[in-house]
Amino acid sequence: MMDLAQQRIFSILFAAGEPLEAARVAQAAGMDEAAVEKYLPALRESLEEAGVPLQLLRLDGKLQLATLPQFAPAIREALELRRGSPLSQAAMEVLAVVAYNQPVTRAFVEQVRGVDSAGVLSALVEKQLVEEAGRLELPGRPIAYRTTDRFLRSFGLESLEDLPVLPAEPEELPDDGQLEGQLGFAQLEGRQDG
Repeated sequence: MMDLAQQRIFSILFAAGEPLEAARVAQAAGMDEAAVEKYLPALRESLEEAGVPLQLLRLDGKLQLATLPQFAPAIREALELRRGSPLSQAAMEVLAVVAYNQPVTRAFVEQVRGVDSAGVLSALVEKQLVEEAGRLELPGRPIAYRTTDRFLRSFGLESLEDLPVLPAEPEELPDDGQLEGQLGFAQLEGRQDG
C-alpha cells in the first residue's frame, strides 16, 4: 500500500506521461529531492506488490512511469500503432556517432562516416531518437544534436554512462553481431539472426 508521499510522486509521474527531472517532481510534490529519491525504492516495491503493470524508470537523471515490456504487444494492438520500421545500417551508424560524441553537428557525423548524413539524421529526429541540442557559436550557427530519453528507453539504458565501452584499437572491434547484441540493436531492429 502506498503512503501519501508515494501517491503524490506516482500521480505526478503518471499525469506527466514523459520523463521528468527528480527536482521537478520534488517541487511539485512539495518535497526536497532527497526525499523523492528516498521514496523511489518503496514506490517501485508498491507497484510490484500491487501487481500494477507499471514500472518506474530512471532515464538520465529523469523519472518516468511506463508499462511493463510484456504488455507492449497488447497496447500496440489496442492503440493500433504500427510497428516502427527497423533502423537501417546507416541510421545505426549515425546513432552511434551521436550517442558516443554528443552534442555533435551534422558535419561531424559526416566527417566520421565519410558520407552525407542529412537524411538519416532527419529520420532519427523524426523517430525521436535524436534531438536538436541548440546551435553552436560558429559561422553558419550549425545545429548540434544529442540523443533523447526515447533513445535510452529503446536501448534499455538508464544513462549514457551505460553505453558499452568502445575498444581502443580497431583490431579489437567485435563483429557486428556482438556489438549489436551489446547495445540491443538487434531487438530494436526486430532482426532475427540465423
